Amino acid sequence: MRSSRWTAMVIAVLTLLLGATTQPSSAADGRPYTNPVKSQKGADPWVEFYNGNYYMITTSWTDVLTMRKSPTLAGLATAPSVQVWKDTNTSRGCNFWAPEIHFFNGKWYLYYVGGACVSDYIGTQRSHVLESEGSDPMGPYHYKNKLKPTDSDPWLIDASVLEVGSSLYMVGSANTTNGTQNLVIAPMSNPYTVSGTLRTISQPTLSWERQGGTVNEGPEALQRGGKTFLVYSASGCWTPDYKLGQLELTGSDPLQASSWTKKSTPVFQRNDAAGVYGPGHNGFFTSPDGTENWIVYHARNDTSTNGCDNNRTTRAQKFTWNADGTPNFGTPVALGTTLPGPDGETAATPTAYTLVNRNSGKCLDVEGGSAADGTNILQWSCNGRANQKWRIEDQGNDTSRLVNVATGKAMDTTNCATADGTDIRQWSWLNNNCQKFRLVHTATGDYVRIVNENSGKVADVANCGTADGADVRLWSWLNNNCQQWQLKPTT
Repeated sequence: MRSSRWTAMVIAVLTLLLGATTQPSSAADGRPYTNPVKSQKGADPWVEFYNGNYYMITTSWTDVLTMRKSPTLAGLATAPSVQVWKDTNTSRGCNFWAPEIHFFNGKWYLYYVGGACVSDYIGTQRSHVLESEGSDPMGPYHYKNKLKPTDSDPWLIDASVLEVGSSLYMVGSANTTNGTQNLVIAPMSNPYTVSGTLRTISQPTLSWERQGGTVNEGPEALQRGGKTFLVYSASGCWTPDYKLGQLELTGSDPLQASSWTKKSTPVFQRNDAAGVYGPGHNGFFTSPDGTENWIVYHARNDTSTNGCDNNRTTRAQKFTWNADGTPNFGTPVALGTTLPGPDGETAATPTAYTLVNRNSGKCLDVEGGSAADGTNILQWSCNGRANQKWRIEDQGNDTSRLVNVATGKAMDTTNCATADGTDIRQWSWLNNNCQKFRLVHTATGDYVRIVNENSGKVADVANCGTADGADVRLWSWLNNNCQQWQLKPTT
């Protein structure tokens, strides 16, 4: 009897040990997250993981582009939206769509669509590219070029880049005379110059590409194991039947339509059971440890036929690969489903941010931690207390409100005054422009200027003081360190 009990115990221990060696380790699992990872202005998303952080940028429909940064995918949902570009050229400086970033030769190139600042802008939309000053994905950026073929300047949107061997190509979507959008390609001599004419490589000929409109757009390159794919969006973005299709490069010359083979069925589409409609205009990224492939895309929660608006939200999920080397994207996951984040995430998900003055090294602080309306906002030695922590909440119009973690009150300008020297204080949320701010990227190192939406003036440390208690006020932009604040994630 003892022998059988001992044998049973040994078997149980061995079973546990064997299970420990065969089950995937949770040590590498990423931080849990839920979709959406951006709940406002989430269309045409792009996510890049670089040097320990994710960077996310989406369509704005305005004259600015904003970017979010977080060490975890989950953190993108509440990360500050920081303005990285504003164009003052009214011939191209409005209605920005489909931004994405790519790294070449130590610099980032930000590709996007922009058009004229007029009411009837659609026909003016073209693809453009910015170049970073250094290797920070947040910039600063300067305008580099319009992406257009050598023989014309056609309506061209959703420009992206494709590398095959040592050659670089632009891929995008161009309009034909009958309103059909085709996928096009052209050679590039560098990341910002198209060096040839457009060639059509895909037309919306299949029934699932023609729902609500005859559209092929948003081509994005995906490469693995010597195979090259272009995953694109098909049908009208205004319909719940917007979806993803796939081309595979099966020939030797990417400029020839005959070198591309189209999959006859969609690779990613609406999931009515999960309440996901119109999934499309995607991007790809890899997990921090390089072992997983992820897709980021936008979708809607309803079957509206007015789907090309700011109600599209950004979602992300892991995908796998079929035995034949083609991607398997699965089906869109319902909102609110808790999912494991990308493997290799090690940082905590930020829940708030401190704002550290570049000149003094001191933190933006609510005086004494008082919750009273009108309490002064000043600088103080950083101490990790809640009255120095801020939730920076996107308002859906390129502005944010700054809510103090200790008090729950919003940063506010006294009596909505606009003069230099107007005091900055906290107040209960009134949802007016005096309490809304734009965070504008100013210098490498996550330094921003905090621009009040009502006055256009910035948060400034009075007289560039460095002492505890120095007042923080509104002042005209002087481009000095006393007006720059470093965003530091905290929990």
